[in-house]
Amino acid sequence: MYEPIRAKSVHSTMAGAPHDFPHRSREEELDIQLAGHLAALLAVTDELRVAAPSADLDTAAERLAGEIARLRGGRTPARASATTRDREPNAAALHRRAHTLAGRALVVAASRADTAVAILAAERMDAHTAALEPRPLASSH
Repeated sequence: MYEPIRAKSVHSTMAGAPHDFPHRSREEELDIQLAGHLAALLAVTDELRVAAPSADLDTAAERLAGEIARLRGGRTPARASATTRDREPNAAALHRRAHTLAGRALVVAASRADTAVAILAAERMDAHTAALEPRPLASSH
């Protein structure tokens, strides 16, 4: 009643074919993703350093750059120049953006079991949360 299939299945021929394109492992993909999140966080950190310079932001930027270089096999990340700023940045918006980016980095770092980056991301989340909290007014007694 049914005619037998005479040609090989497309799926079976693809399964045995040599790969014509490179494949990355899950860990390599996570490294790329994590480096991207950290590079975005570094860019926002550099913007914050222009808006409100501090030793904490300088240290954070250096630590972020070091982790990005490690994930990228020693290639140093591109950095924003302080002279390229045309407008006054909104520090609160930058802190919120940095907090979000640090959270994304934390999730990826946890999934790849990168303790150093997970700690750094959690510290940055805490720092940006603290920067967004209202400051108590000084009392005049």
